[in-house]
Formats: sequence, structure tokens, C-alpha cells
Amino acid sequence: MQQLQAALENEKFTVANIDYPSREKSIEALAKTAVANGIDQCREQSADSIHFVTHSLGGILVRQYFQTNDLDRLGRVVMLGPPNAGSEAVDKLKDLPGFELLYGPAGEQLGTSETALPAQLGPVDFELGIIAGSSSINLILSSLIPGQDDGKVSVENTKVEGMSGFVTLPVTHPFMMRNSSVIDETIHFLSYGKFSATTANNPPANAE
Repeated sequence: MQQLQAALENEKFTVANIDYPSREKSIEALAKTAVANGIDQCREQSADSIHFVTHSLGGILVRQYFQTNDLDRLGRVVMLGPPNAGSEAVDKLKDLPGFELLYGPAGEQLGTSETALPAQLGPVDFELGIIAGSSSINLILSSLIPGQDDGKVSVENTKVEGMSGFVTLPVTHPFMMRNSSVIDETIHFLSYGKFSATTANNPPANAE
């Protein structure tokens, strides 16, 4: 996320770039520590408004955190390739030997069933823009995912009820945060509450 951090700082955002042990703990445990750590770092820098930019699992951590926490200085949220409705690849692979070693307990929670964690989080009630990828370098995983995907998550499953903006770009899951168009759209949404691309869908905030 360093290239994205540099671009945000160039636009005068103060950035807390949070790392977390994604393969070691559950989503609930990671949300308590990683999201709270980011908020604490922003508060230490006297932030007037606290935005979030997440990649993949990070978006689920933010949604999980706000199930039980409020933030009076919450700004806007941009999620890159979030498995908001889970990943079909997880459904098909989670029972294979070695899956938990590679993806950890949090990865096992990212299925698409009604009982999987993403389905339990419900609609979002904050200003959210989602950037989905439609290109893949992982053809094996893509073969397990219906429709357009980024190699890990289908375009359709990045969406969540209540989102304020949505755009699909021809980028891959592991590298989208380094893409110049993704970076530009992230900055635009944080600044104006909508994406700039002509193909973007910018419904009213919290619209179904």
C-alpha cells in the first residue's frame, strides 16, 4: 500500500498505513486490533475526519468493527476488491488440506453462504465507495468464480447494500492498489464522495 500512501500524502492526507497478521487470527480479532490501531494513530495526529482505504479483507474488518463501535469523526471509506458477499473460491477450497495454513482462520470465514461472516454484517451505514477489479492473473481461481472477477473475488460479490459509489476497473486483486487509475479514483471519492469514471455508478448515499 506504500504507493497509494505516497499519493494520498501528496494530496495532503495524513496516512496511517496499518499492517496486521491476516493469517493468524479471526476477522473479529483482527478488526479489534487493526482498525482500532488505525483510528488511534489518526487521533494522535489530531485528524478532523478519519477516512478508511482498504484492500480485500481490510474492508471486511472495517465492516466488522462498526458492528459494535461508533466513530464520531468517520469520513468516507473506499474498499478495493472487498469480498463483501464472500468469495466462491473459498467455498470450493476451504476444506482442502493446507487452506488454513495459506489463508488463516479469517480466510476460512469468507465464504458466500448465509451463515458465513460477510452475510452476517448487513448493509453499510457509512459513505462507501467500492472499486472492483475485472482482470485476473490467477486463472485457476478465476475458473471457480462466476462472472467477471479479479482472481479472488467476483465483481458482483464486492458490492454491498448501502454503498454510495461503485466502479469496475481492469485491474487484478493483488496489484490493484498500485494502479494509477485505482489511486486516482480513491482520491476522488475521498475528496468528493463519488467516483470520476464515466462508467462509475454513484447512487445516493445509503441507497439500495
